[in-house]
Parts: sequence; structure tokens; C-alpha cells
Amino acid sequence: MQALYDFIIEPKGGRYNNSVKVEDKNLILNTEVYNHQYVNREATVMAIPLNYDGEVEVGDTIIVHHNVFRRWHNIRGEEKNSRGYFEDNKYFVTKDQVFAYNRNGKWKPVNGYCFVKPIKCIDFFSEDL
Repeated sequence: MQALYDFIIEPKGGRYNNSVKVEDKNLILNTEVYNHQYVNREATVMAIPLNYDGEVEVGDTIIVHHNVFRRWHNIRGEEKNSRGYFEDNKYFVTKDQVFAYNRNGKWKPVNGYCFVKPIKCIDFFSEDL
């Protein structure tokens, strides 16, 4: 199955990255759905849009917007899936929600984005480290 304008993706791991393995136990770092820092941003591409002519291919790992997998509570307090939720752990994402892809162990930005690496300060008199 392919969508006309959207990628069909599946989260890599789960919706949230909020636990760490400590010895033989899992330690949960965060239990709230509001904090964007623990939302998973890595996904596997299941299908590309029909009208897509970019670099991303089926099977690539991609970095998506932090709200794609997030759950939220509506005005009545009911927990809801994000707008992109499709079915059975599958989501629709538009091209502008995909920032980078990984192929053969190397991350590359999609068209319209770039990677920026900060430069280390070499000014000895600066108070900023």
C-alpha cells in the first residue's frame, strides 16, 4: 500500500524512549505523555509516497518530527493518538516532517535541511565554554 503524498512509517522501538536497562531491570525515566524529550523520533519507512522523487527509500531509518508518535489528552481528558496515526503501529508523515535518513550506517539530510556542527571555542579569554 502507498499513499499519494505521505510516507507510511513504523516507530523504531516504540513510541517513547523513556526507559533504560539497569542490570536486569528496566528503569522508567518519564511517565508523562506531555514531555517531548522522551518521544521517539526514529522510524522505519514502510512505503514512500506515489509522487515522491527524493532520496529516501523503503527500509531506511528516518528522523521525524517529535509530535508524530506522541499521544495527547483532549479537552475531556481522553488520551488520543497523533494526527498521523494509521493502524497497528503505522503512521502517515508528510515530506516536511522527515529531516534525515540513514542508509548503510551514514546519516544524510533530506532536501531542504542540513546538519550543523558547533565549533569549539578556542578563545582563552572567553567566559563561555
